[in-house]
Amino acid sequence: MDVTSNLLKEIEEKIQSIPYPQYPEGLYEPIQYVLAAGGKRIRPMLTLLGYNLYREDVNNALPVALAIELYHNHTLLHDDLMDSADMRRGRPTVHKKWDENTAILSGDTMLIMSVRFLLSMNCVRKEELLELVVRTMNEVCEGQQYDVNFENQDNVSEEEYIEMIRLKTSVLLACSLKAGAIAANAPNGDCKILYDFAERIGLAFQLQDDFLDVYGDPAIFGKNIGGDILCGKKTYLLIKALTQASELEKKQLLAYLYDKEMDAQIKIKEVTHLYNKLGVPIMCQDKINSLYAEASELLAALSLPNTKKELLWQYLSSLLGRKS
Repeated sequence: MDVTSNLLKEIEEKIQSIPYPQYPEGLYEPIQYVLAAGGKRIRPMLTLLGYNLYREDVNNALPVALAIELYHNHTLLHDDLMDSADMRRGRPTVHKKWDENTAILSGDTMLIMSVRFLLSMNCVRKEELLELVVRTMNEVCEGQQYDVNFENQDNVSEEEYIEMIRLKTSVLLACSLKAGAIAANAPNGDCKILYDFAERIGLAFQLQDDFLDVYGDPAIFGKNIGGDILCGKKTYLLIKALTQASELEKKQLLAYLYDKEMDAQIKIKEVTHLYNKLGVPIMCQDKINSLYAEASELLAALSLPNTKKELLWQYLSSLLGRKS
């Protein structure tokens, strides 16, 4: 079993061993239900990998890894409610299986559990670690609000979109990796490099997600293609298309997106055709490649043995579907 498989096993065992009060059942059962659904556990993995760059025994970092995973799932539970999503990881969402009030209360309880795990952390730089995580929690909420605002905002610039996904997605990945390094008492300079590195990777993740929603293979992507087009979601692809399009093309694109009577498959086909005509997929891939290159340079600047850095690089490259 390789290092990442061992770390994932430790995370899963720790999650399964979380003690829950017996009552009220309606509060804690949904939490167990959500955590049992699995997932890639990317954020706790980054925490343990960040710790493992400097120290071998990751047990000391497990409380903060668990805290971050609980917080992440808390955000998913509330996101599902805000988006009126029916399914998550192939199972009914909490507000569908139970009700909306339960989703709110169980989500809030997950946040409290997250804080408790953070407070239980045995770390010489505990105050710094707490400040990092609390700031990140606040930034994620800011990112979510920007995303909500964009739904009713006619014009969203590329810069505004990048900042939104940085806050909504990237900062938690960056926090996860840096938290592991802080727990291991890594040098401050290394902690900053690791944060910036993971932030770039997080941006690349989200742009890749935008790209795959239009150009991915449903069998590999795990969901139907074109969902963002059908709901008129402002993605990097749409923002670049509107920037590049002529007035006629812009009118055509918006007409497709806002036509509620148009056949779904025809809408996806026509919007994708316009994206291709405007060179949007190439622009998106160029941006992803640029972020990936920046991340590579940052990791190279870290004064650690290449064997240590390679493990982190290979793990994240595999998630992006790239050859390391």
